[in-house]
Amino acid sequence: MASWNSIPLEITYDTFGWLAFFSWSISFYPQVILNFRRKSVVGLNFDFVLLNLTKHSSYTIYNVCLYFSPVIQRQYFEKYGSGEMIPVAANDVAFSIHAVLLTAITLFQIVIFDRGTQKVSKISVGIVIAVWLIAAICFFIALPSQSWLWLISIFNSIQVFMTVVKYIPQAVMNFARKSTDGFSIGNILLDFVGGLANYAQMAVQSIDQNSWVNFYGNIGKTLLSLVSIFFDIIFMCQHYLLYPAKKATFRSKLEREGKEPLVKSLEETASENV
Repeated sequence: MASWNSIPLEITYDTFGWLAFFSWSISFYPQVILNFRRKSVVGLNFDFVLLNLTKHSSYTIYNVCLYFSPVIQRQYFEKYGSGEMIPVAANDVAFSIHAVLLTAITLFQIVIFDRGTQKVSKISVGIVIAVWLIAAICFFIALPSQSWLWLISIFNSIQVFMTVVKYIPQAVMNFARKSTDGFSIGNILLDFVGGLANYAQMAVQSIDQNSWVNFYGNIGKTLLSLVSIFFDIIFMCQHYLLYPAKKATFRSKLEREGKEPLVKSLEETASENV
């Protein structure tokens, strides 16, 4: 296994890694807090959350297995060379585990808080079932030959696929409603910072090792950053450029309704009837 050639670059690598961890991890909390304060999840797309749980679960399996398993690490070195470094860092493991926990909490909020007329689509349920069925089939394929690196690569591919798919329902929902109300922009801003930091971390490792193997050796981490950044830009454009007026109008309407008495006086009722 390769070692670092430059101490400053190693420190920079760790700094970017933990910046990505804290940005991505904290990004879950604005939505959780918003849901709790409103006692409502209206505006948050349920398909996004369900697909996100599958995405982070598969990413956790990949990170934990490659980071902790000597057998899988040996298979990695046999494929990419013993002079390469494992493309999974401690911050990747910590983030993915934390992400599963917070996404599960968000899913629980969907169960207990006001949902309005929103539901999980049959398409998303079908995608989730199909993905885990494919993963189960791949497990039995890998079992006889002990092809564990190939198996976790399947999970890595699943998380890339789910990363692409999970953002689409929320983006479409924002477009249909012409509003981002109920969907936390704080989540997106922190996710954007995390994506940039994650990509920068990989670039630093490649510069130090004078090799770009870690980019295609862990293509899931590479695409995770790029896809996240792409959709974050879309959500920021929706929130700040396309639908700010609608958002402001919706809020002012809620404020006016909140100030109106629930029961009108007899005098007000009589005057309206005249």
